[in-house]
Order: sequence, then C-alpha cells, then structure tokens
Amino acid sequence: MTTAQRRGRAVALEPTVAVLSRRGRLTVAEPLFGRGPRVTLPGKALGDARVGDLVLVGGGKRGARVVRVLGRPDIARDVLEALMVDRGLRRAFPRSVELEADEREAEVGPHDEASRAGRRDLTDLPTFTIDPISARDFDDAISARREDARVRVWVHIADVSAYVEPSRAIEAEAYRRGTSVYVPDAVEPMLPEALSNRACSLVPGEERLAVTVEMEMDGTDAVSTSFYRSVIRSDERLNYQQVDRIFAGEERAEEPWAGPLEAARAVSAALREKRGRRGALEVDSREPVFEFDKQGNVVAVVHEEQTESHELIEHLMILANEQVARYLSGRKVPTLYRVHERPSPQAVEYLVEKLASLDVPTPPLPEDMTPQQAADAVGEISRMVAEHVRRTGRGQAALTSLVLRSLKQAYYSPHNLGHAGLASTHYCHFTSPIRRYPDLVVHRGLLASLGLDDHAPRAEDMEEAGLESSAAERHAMEIERASQDICQAFLLERALEESGYELDFEGEVVGLIGAGAFVSFGDEGYEGFLPVRRMRGDWWSLNEEGTALEGERSGSVLRLGDPVGVRVERVDTARGRVDLTPAASQ
Repeated sequence: MTTAQRRGRAVALEPTVAVLSRRGRLTVAEPLFGRGPRVTLPGKALGDARVGDLVLVGGGKRGARVVRVLGRPDIARDVLEALMVDRGLRRAFPRSVELEADEREAEVGPHDEASRAGRRDLTDLPTFTIDPISARDFDDAISARREDARVRVWVHIADVSAYVEPSRAIEAEAYRRGTSVYVPDAVEPMLPEALSNRACSLVPGEERLAVTVEMEMDGTDAVSTSFYRSVIRSDERLNYQQVDRIFAGEERAEEPWAGPLEAARAVSAALREKRGRRGALEVDSREPVFEFDKQGNVVAVVHEEQTESHELIEHLMILANEQVARYLSGRKVPTLYRVHERPSPQAVEYLVEKLASLDVPTPPLPEDMTPQQAADAVGEISRMVAEHVRRTGRGQAALTSLVLRSLKQAYYSPHNLGHAGLASTHYCHFTSPIRRYPDLVVHRGLLASLGLDDHAPRAEDMEEAGLESSAAERHAMEIERASQDICQAFLLERALEESGYELDFEGEVVGLIGAGAFVSFGDEGYEGFLPVRRMRGDWWSLNEEGTALEGERSGSVLRLGDPVGVRVERVDTARGRVDLTPAASQ
C-alpha cells in the first residue's frame, strides 16, 4: 500500500496487468510482469473478479479498481492477451472506426459500379494465394503464364486504399497502429475485421479489388512492367505445406492453377539464383508455430523452416516491391522506401574476428573497405556461415545472430538509400497493405502518379510517417518475441510436469554475456539462461570477442555453438524466462 493510500487519498494509477491474491483479509493486485506497485483493492473495486484472476487494474479519483478480467495466469492464451494489453495494444477499435469500416465495406467493392470503373477485369485469369494454414487475411495473390520463352507474372495486392481514405477515422487509427501485431493464436490487426478479414482479403471464389503489377519476365529480367487497378478472383487458397508436397511430387496440382504455379516456380528459382550472385544475404530461419487446445493451453510447437514454397512467394513479392520502388524513385514521387543501409566496415571486421575465434571460415577482407565492399563481404560471409552450419550441424542460431547483429537495422524513409540485405538499389514495401501502413502510403503514391487516385502522399509528411512506422514495427517485434518466449515457457512447464523436473537436457550455446550463457535445448527448441554462478569450480569471464566464456582456473572454454548439458531450475511463464543449472552429469 502506498503512503497516499494509507492516508486515505485516492491516487491516479497507470493501468496495470496484475494477479489478484489474498493477503490476510486484504485483496491485493500483484503486477504480473514486474512493473508498477502492488495495489490493495477494497471489495467493491473487484467487480466480478476473484482471487487468482488475471486482471487489468486502473484508477482515478475514486481509487483503484478492476477494469477488466483477462483470465487466469496459468492459461497461456490469457497471459498472451495480458501481454498485449500490458504493452499498450488496445485489443479493440474505437466505435467510430468500426462503423466507418462497416460503411466502407457496404459502399465500396466489386459489387459497386463506381468502384469497378476504370479497372481491368482479371476475374477469368487463373489466380491463387499461398499462405500459412493459420492465415486470416490475404494481401497478395499470384497469376503466371508461359509465353514462348518468357513468363508473364501478375502480382495482385489488395487495394486497401480504395477503402481507407485520408483524414478519416480508419486512416488515423491505421497510422497510430502502424502495423498488425501477431502473437501465437491472436492478432492485433491494423485494420478492422470488416476490411482486414473480409472486404480487402483476397479469399478464394470472391471478386476483390486489387492493384496489380504485371511483369513480362525474360529469365530474371522484367522486360516490361505495368501497374493498374484491377478486379480479381482467386481460384484457390494454397498453403505452404501443400505447395511443398506438390513440388515434391506427393500431391497433384489442380487446374486451373497448376500451370500458373509451375510457371511462377520457374521465375522464383531464377530469381533465387540471381540474388545469390548479386550478394544478397543468406539467412536460414525457423519460425515457431504453436498449437493450443480448446482451453488455451500450449500443447505443441513446430519450427517452420523456409522451404521452396516460402521462397516462391518471397521472391515474387521482392520483385514486385523492387519494380514499384524503381518506378516511384524515377518519378520522384513522395513515398516511403524500405531502407537497409550498408554495414560499416568496422562492424564487418569485428564480425570476422568473432567468427575466426570460433573457427568459422571467412573470406579475406580488402584493406580500407568501402561500405559497398563491406556489404558484399557480409553477403559472402552469410553464405559461408550457412555452409558451415550445414556441414557441422551446429551453430545456426548463434552464428546467424552474429551476422545479423553486424548489420544496421532496416527502417522506413522517404529517401531511397537501397536495401543492403537484399542487394537491391530500389526497394519499398508494397505487398502487405492490410497489415502495414507504409504499404498503404506506397499504394497511394503509385496510384496518384498513374492518375488513378487523388490522394497523393505529401512530401512534408513522409519523414514523420517513416519514423512512426519504424517505431511501430520495432514495438511489434518486441511483443512478438516476448509472446514466443511465453509460449515456450508454458510448453516447457507442461513437459516438466508430465516427465519430472529432474531431467537433463542436451543443449547448445546460442548467446553469451559476462553473467552467463543462453542455451537452446530440447527438441522443441526451448531456451534458458545458465548463469556463471551456477557453473561451480571455476571463475568464468567473457573473452574479448564476446564469443566464449573462459575458465580462469581450468582453462576450460564454453563457446557459441558448443554443446552443453543443462537442467531446468525455474520456469517463469509470465516473463517467458527459464533459469538453468548444469546437468547432474556436468
């Protein structure tokens, strides 16, 4: 209880996610995520909440009270909801925004003659989408057709700008949110459901308004490109696993999308080879996909790898983004570019030193490197690291992290400075306007420059829009990472309750700081922290490169990528934290 509360004065309280507990005869709200004071609540302030509930507590002139019951702290889905609320996500749209979205859905669309006017009718063109099984909104669709030695590719993107008008409620809310935030089994969308899941989503069998990039491809070269508004109809919603089975010959592709899929596959393969030759980064990543039961408990995780089906969509979207960026840049249209500046030569030199300390092969570096030479070197280093990981079967997480940390962070800017990671001189985000505000800005700039829309972005607004969008993206990534940690912690706790806590795991060092090692362990990819104070029998210190803990007495070394046996000491599910101790056999 605070001094002001003891003196009987009501104090303003920042909204806090907390768990209700009993302290003698008092009900106390204990902050779940470790921020804010412990608050004593009178019985009338509890509403329908009970001891043990996960709640949102707020306060004002009448004192602290339960604003909302969020669930239970032992249910993963409820804790994820609490995380989003704690990090400032609203979890609902203002009524004015919902009403406007419903109105726009009713007024605009393929059913409206005014909306169709001036658009190309592509509804007879075989078209398909490829997305995760769990996807709810579909920004992009693909068409492709072989024409003698060339392939014509159409990338269709949801025409969100037809529904979202500047200076109105949806626009203001989309700008404020900046991006959709995805956590396991939940999403905080940028746009209301009437648009994100219905009117703008390119669902199969339904006519939809789109903006199309049509490219005639001669190998990897777009010999002609055109942009226009269209009406499309997707013939099939494909998912990544299904497409991979088709590519492996385990499942049959159906007409009318079988031929277009094969033509798109050929273009994607050629683009993959070209991007490797021009020095784009090679980074292998595995995204965790969690499964929940009906009660909201995490019951399993699958680490989804980047397969050929993912690459097909990735390469075609990159191609469309580059074509749009090149067009806008050439005409000096105010817009937002996706910028990834070239790394500093000093950062690349330090990266090579770190990798050398781990006996990872690296290329020779030129003296007095320029930023472009540094970018080229990182591309080559990323490929050598990927090959080292494939050969040794170790170090993927740790070594990939070292490469990525040597790079500058990508951001949105009105200035076209290129994208070093993709080795692209012109790049923007155009292909996901349902979930990213910068894509909506790019659509408006493109359509206005073509004389198809009156809502051209204003140059004087672009700097701030870039800063706000970049900040929103970083905030979303922090929430998404925290949510994955929470799910992993719940899954680990469940496994330990079933199998017993006295289990030893074989792990791998994925990160190091002076205080200890971050270790990935178990088939499910759990991660925890092994503090040096638990590694008894020696004094440990971090080496100069930050790649190894060295024992001062024994001379033992624990390096990034090294195997290590661990046992779980404690699991803090709400914070997604796992504390480790050396395995009994260590």
